Amino acid sequence: MTTYFIRRFLLMIPTLIGVTIVAFLITRIVPGGPIEREIMRIRQAAVSGEGGPAAGTNIDDPTSDIPPEAIAELEKEYGFDKPWYIAYFRWLKKVALFDLGESYYYKEPVGDMIIERFPVSLVFGLTGFVLSYLVCIPLGILKALRHGTLFDFVSSAIVFIGYSIPGWAMGALLLLLLSSGRFFEIFPAGEIKTKSYDKLPTMIQKFEPRDEVSDDFGTFEWEKMSPFSKVVDRAYHMALPVFCYMLGGFATLTVLTKNSLMENMGQDYVRTAFAKGLAPRRVIFLHTLRNSLIPIATGLGHALGLMMAGSYLIEWIFNIDGIGYFGFTAILQRDYMVVLGVLVVNTVLMLLGNIFSDMLYALIDPRIRFE
Repeated sequence: MTTYFIRRFLLMIPTLIGVTIVAFLITRIVPGGPIEREIMRIRQAAVSGEGGPAAGTNIDDPTSDIPPEAIAELEKEYGFDKPWYIAYFRWLKKVALFDLGESYYYKEPVGDMIIERFPVSLVFGLTGFVLSYLVCIPLGILKALRHGTLFDFVSSAIVFIGYSIPGWAMGALLLLLLSSGRFFEIFPAGEIKTKSYDKLPTMIQKFEPRDEVSDDFGTFEWEKMSPFSKVVDRAYHMALPVFCYMLGGFATLTVLTKNSLMENMGQDYVRTAFAKGLAPRRVIFLHTLRNSLIPIATGLGHALGLMMAGSYLIEWIFNIDGIGYFGFTAILQRDYMVVLGVLVVNTVLMLLGNIFSDMLYALIDPRIRFE
């Protein structure tokens, strides 16, 4: 089994290389990269300074009024002066040395910026993860014990309706209903999100990233509050985004718990336990439930990887400056070093989560042997 997991760890390397090659190629193909944006900035500055476009300027060609030497200097500065495969291996060499490069927009090390934002995504992700298990497992058990009843049908309908709505879409809906003031103003909303709920695509186009990072998703008088008030205030501000984090895996976890418990209740050892006169509560919660939780526990690794990586759109909707928000704004700004850096972190977390799931499977179920 040790050999199997060593192979799994080694296979992370070609998987990561394959993912990053595809992403690196996309950054070289898509228009509107950092060079084009810098040239447009220079042209706009020149136009505003002279009162109009320069003579002979072709507005359809952003490089028509830029000297070739300046373009070559920009290409060298942003690493576009070499073929893509040479540039990729130079970047990969830095990644192997734990250097994710420097942001085009912020002019700061990408690794430091990710580390700065990681705790924010971790808090929201783990909170949603823990609450999902605390709610879904008891709900799945109750649905299994009341299978076919009105409670089972109604709860299944509610769960699957929630599952059919993406977390970010539910976040926008909750902000509109509960935070905008148009209907209710119960929960707080991010400053950007309260401007226009019916023009989300326009907001995406006009959005500019913040220059400073703030992980304070509480009130402005945080330092003056008592410990209990801080807990209540933090829960108040986290309620809506955490709910959206939970939404994606809620139905899957609930139905998996129910089906696994019902399957084990039909096994011979359960019928034998009932035949021996054991109390139903003892049979269900001491024998059946423990075996039913095996497939649920083995999903911990996958869920942890997803939660720790953050959610791009949920964090943007709620104005949470975590890894997901950071990666989303980098895509809009064509900040390719940040995009690739966030991709590396997320991919590594996902791969480690998959390996962790296999380890849990082998530890919990002694019948499993990986060869």
